[in-house]
Parts: sequence; C-alpha cells; structure tokens
Amino acid sequence: MRRIPFATFEYLHRSIKADIMSAIEAVYDRGQFIRGEECAAFEREFAEWNESKYAVGVGSGLDAIYLALKALGIGTGDEVLVQSNTFIATVLAVSYTGATPVLVDPDEITYNMALKGLKESLTTRTKAIIPVHLYGQMAQMDEIMEFARENQLYVVEDCAQAHGATFMGKKAGNYGNIGCFSFYPGKNLGALGDAGAIVTDNADLAEKVRMLGNYGSSRKYYHEFKGSNSRLDELQAAILRVKLRHLDEYNKERADIAEKYLRGIVNPLIKLPTVGPDRKAIWYVFSILCEKRDDLQRYLKENGVETICHYPIAICDQPAYKYDNLGIQPYARYICERQLSLPLYIGMTDQELSYVIDLINDFR
Repeated sequence: MRRIPFATFEYLHRSIKADIMSAIEAVYDRGQFIRGEECAAFEREFAEWNESKYAVGVGSGLDAIYLALKALGIGTGDEVLVQSNTFIATVLAVSYTGATPVLVDPDEITYNMALKGLKESLTTRTKAIIPVHLYGQMAQMDEIMEFARENQLYVVEDCAQAHGATFMGKKAGNYGNIGCFSFYPGKNLGALGDAGAIVTDNADLAEKVRMLGNYGSSRKYYHEFKGSNSRLDELQAAILRVKLRHLDEYNKERADIAEKYLRGIVNPLIKLPTVGPDRKAIWYVFSILCEKRDDLQRYLKENGVETICHYPIAICDQPAYKYDNLGIQPYARYICERQLSLPLYIGMTDQELSYVIDLINDFR
C-alpha cells in the first residue's frame, strides 16, 4: 500500500537546501538578527514581485491583519465584516482591536465573500471589510470594492492563502487599502517558522504598520503609538528571499496538479472546486466537498492517503466565541461538515496523483 502525505517539504527543501543554508550562514556571520538588510531586501523584493509599492514584514499572518486594522484606526465600537468560513486568525485579529467581527456567509460557488452577505450585514457601525482569498483563489473584488466605496469602508485583504493569485489580472493584496500575507511554513511561500507581511500602495499606512509592529516607534526610545512587537526576523527574511525566487514555478506546479485532479476525479459523490471567472488560482489547497466526508477521509486513510479538513468547526461554533453572539451562518456550517483537502505538494508524482484519483473514483 502506498503512503501519500497531505503535504511534505522533502522535495522542495532538498532542491534548495544549499541556498537556504548559505542564506542562514550569512545572517549568522553578519550578527544582525532584527531589522537588518535581509528584511529590508525581502520587503523590496516581495513588493516588486506582488506589484505593490510597499511591503512591511511582520511576525505572522494574524499580526499582519491586526496591525493593518490598527493602522486604519479600527477599534472599539466599530464592526468589521468577515467571511464566516475562514480560519479563526482572521476573526481574532478583529477582536484584538476591540472591534466586533460580523460574520458573512460565503458564495456557494467559490466559497469566498459574497456581495449578498455584505449587504445584509451592513450597519451604521461597519467600518471595514476583510475578504479572505480562500484556498488560493481571490474573491469577487470588483463588487467588494464598489460596495466599499459606496459605503466608505476600508478593505483589508486576507491573502494568507493567495500568494500570486489574480483577479482581472491584478494580484491579491492590491485591491484594498492593505493586503495581508502569512508565510507559515505550509503556505505557497513559506518560512521555516512564523512570519508575515502587509502590502500597500500607501506610504503612510506602510510606515504606520512598521511603527505599530516596532513598539509604536520609528526611532529608538521614542514611541508615538501604543504598539506591539511584531517584526520579520532576519533569518526568516533570508529564507523567504530564497524561496521567493522559485515561487512562480511552485505555483505553476501546484496548478498542474490541481488540473489533473479536476480532469481525473469523476465520482458523482464529489463536488470539485470551481474557479470563478477572471481569476488565476494558486491552489494553496485542493478542496472538495462530499456528503460522506468522514467516510471518505477514513477510507483514504485506510489506503495510505492523508487528508485534512479546512476547517471542521465554524467560527460561530468555536468555544472561544460562544459568548459573542456571532449568529448562525448556515452555508459556512454546510462547508465545515463536508470539506476535505486532498494531497498537493511540490514534487508530487503522477503515480502518487493517479493513486489518489483512482481511490476517490472507486469510493462509494
């Protein structure tokens, strides 16, 4: 019996090991580990790659969203619209500012933020929208941005799963006021630990995020804001610089694997993902829906195939938010009970892919 992991770094990291080790050694020898030349260089390179004017490295994807909201002045008494089928970090970032997260049920085709939910959730206290570019494809940003303009709302894009995804030819992070990225190891661009960044075309917002992540300071011992400690360290920046050079080829390989899944899986019990029009997905995960999800996951595991549910418990049902009265989002719950992510990683062979596809097609 074959063993197919959900994800592995074995091939990817082996192919760039010498460059990674060299980058780490250079930081070690230089002896500067915070706010040095590696972080500055990565910020320039990532901004250029993402076709943004500015990038600021921070400690994590959650920090990126939190600092973005703080830089925009979001706080107590404000409401922020967030799609309901996201990872909890998106909602936690809103809570940390003192604002109230308002969950919006997603579109039933792409599972991303839908205009209908935004209109239903808007109040006089609404100040911002956080569309999450889920699973590697962007939300319907033309409609979201028009809605935001009509109602004078800020837009903070959660791009944690969308490094390089595009909508109408424009990359994730470049529609809203600020775009927020996670470089958690499993992302398409992943560090060897926690890391994140924001992108923006607004110089003042970029500088404010930088200050907020550096104790509210732009010069030592002078603190203009009540900031926090969230900075991209030199080692992670150096590692990310190496991986960034390969990101386009990684995204292409993931897209090739996804296309084989889309062509090969023909089981009527499986709902395959749909990429909306005018989009290029970068396939952070290959997400399917199945009414017998738990049976399918068990069957695949028994045959050596590892899968993951993204995410099995809706935000409104999380114990952390049981007293927050977040309401009920029926389609988010529907997705949570049926979603399953299939193996997809750099170096996945055609034989491994065919094995997974054949198992899924044989499932009853």
